[in-house]
Amino acid sequence: MAPLLTTQKAYAAKLDAKGKGKRKADDIDGNDGDVQQPKQKRNKQRVLLLSSRGITHRMRHLMNDLEALLPHVKKDSKLDSKSQLNLLPEIADLNNCNNTLYFEARRHEDLYMWATKTPNGPSIKLHVQNVHTMDELKMTGNCLKGSRGILSFDKAFDETEWGKLTKEVFTHIFGVPPLARKAKPFIDHVLTFSIVDNKIWFRNFQIMEKDPLQPNGPPQTSLVEIGPRFVLTPIRIFEGAFGGAIVYSNPEFVTPASVRSAIRYAKGDKYRQRKEAQEETSKRKELRKREEDILAVSKVFA
Repeated sequence: MAPLLTTQKAYAAKLDAKGKGKRKADDIDGNDGDVQQPKQKRNKQRVLLLSSRGITHRMRHLMNDLEALLPHVKKDSKLDSKSQLNLLPEIADLNNCNNTLYFEARRHEDLYMWATKTPNGPSIKLHVQNVHTMDELKMTGNCLKGSRGILSFDKAFDETEWGKLTKEVFTHIFGVPPLARKAKPFIDHVLTFSIVDNKIWFRNFQIMEKDPLQPNGPPQTSLVEIGPRFVLTPIRIFEGAFGGAIVYSNPEFVTPASVRSAIRYAKGDKYRQRKEAQEETSKRKELRKREEDILAVSKVFA
């Protein structure tokens, strides 16, 4: 019996070495009706943040505040040429980003923001006004750096086609993915977007779960503004990335250069009206003067 058992063990060991005699785990109960669960789609949004040459300190501080609010942002160096915006999709691709926030400065005082889905678009060009950074506001609120925020959109976004498109693009850009590399697993602030007078108003609020005056009291949820705050005026929406067919154009938008030109013209008009009034006054004085009489005292006794 002993030689027989030894022969059986050697044969089993030989089959194990060749991989025979074992059934794969996939073959066992492979067709028993087990349905594989569909994989959950992962949010892989990354945003490239950069600006053009000629930005001021206020514009730079606004970009730093946005970088602190959005942990999935990748900041890049300034773009040298304002006429070569077609390079931005390539730069975003090199940085593995599928969204772009590009701040374009004009005349060292006008700021425009491009919110773009790269590389295929669409692109939204907006005029940035009434910028107030975190350092200027001195708000009492505070939030954890790198924490995720809740996006709150006004119902007016769903009433227009350009509003729906802007809401979708802003959701991809300002919505922090839960598995972002620098994101913290906390939600402690709210980013609000409201449409008033055809302008988009941006505000950032901290979620307070307790009253600061009564820390030991019952929980009471409230919102405290943190900053930054700014107003966006939509100008145009393009089909492609930083160009292409115009999908929407704002007929009410007036360029800030035209506004300044109108103000200078109004000041010049006041000066011109004043000079014309002075000329009319001098003409009336000349007409009122009487001709000197020949028998005047100054003529007779000269």
